[in-house]
Amino acid sequence: MGTSRLKRFPIKRAALSAVFLAFAASFLGIPATAQAAPRLTIESGGASRHATVVLRDRLKLRRRPLIIVLNRGGSFGVRGRHSRGLEDAAASSKPIFVYPDAVSGAWPVKPGPDADRDLKFLRDLVQHLVAQGQVDTRRIFIVGYHADGAFAYRAACAGVGQPLAGLATLISAMPDDLTNCAPPAPLAYISVSGQADPLIPYAGGPTTMQDASFTALPAETALGIFAKIGNCGAKREEKPIPEHDKREHTRAFIQAYAGCKTPVELIRVEGGGHRIPGRRPDLQDEALGGENYDFDARRAVWEFLKGAGA
Repeated sequence: MGTSRLKRFPIKRAALSAVFLAFAASFLGIPATAQAAPRLTIESGGASRHATVVLRDRLKLRRRPLIIVLNRGGSFGVRGRHSRGLEDAAASSKPIFVYPDAVSGAWPVKPGPDADRDLKFLRDLVQHLVAQGQVDTRRIFIVGYHADGAFAYRAACAGVGQPLAGLATLISAMPDDLTNCAPPAPLAYISVSGQADPLIPYAGGPTTMQDASFTALPAETALGIFAKIGNCGAKREEKPIPEHDKREHTRAFIQAYAGCKTPVELIRVEGGGHRIPGRRPDLQDEALGGENYDFDARRAVWEFLKGAGA
């Protein structure tokens, strides 16, 4: 008798989970075949494009912030989501996270037909989610990691969103063809950059990534561009992040403009390499430069976005 109960319980539990997922996914228009993995498929530019959608508290019908996360690797998947940690930092909040899939696993870093195709996809994706009644159009944000942060800059300047409320990039840079960036409205901006990054130069210039070559603007030039977009004053302040780990010869500093319509910040990691601060690297590769554990960049970005409405 005990054995039969043990066999029946997982079946009931699985059935209830399936019903819950089906009910929740219907609000986003997620195809029935993709509900278990919260996958979304839409048509854009004559092709099927895909994204992973994470909607917490699905049964509550209300519009909420949308955070678009760009990271290479094709289908983002659960492992990729949690390795970036933004969702974990936002555990007590209820934004919608969407992880669009890039064609061939990488977002284009240069202007051209591929970039135009993917900008259209992001616009179509945002419009689809807004049409489902879930997204607050005043609180749409985009986050880009590493080389894919270059495309996040492109998306912000092109006005993906209705319009975008904020942009965050981690260990990335703004492409030099975007010096005349003019989004339709001011937006919050934060960037985390390693001053000694061997792949994406903090001071600007050609990147040395094999599969994502572009010319980067200096990190502080990009900061100034977004300060102008955010109608900031001329005053820029810098303060150090308290040092907690003296094993690494790196220090982090926050640069922020005053009097902005939207907040504008740059976290500069002196001696920092091509690594996300606060995150133990997947690869112990000394060629990527110095590490910093004085702060958790993912949490810092989330707190900034939360303060901007996320």
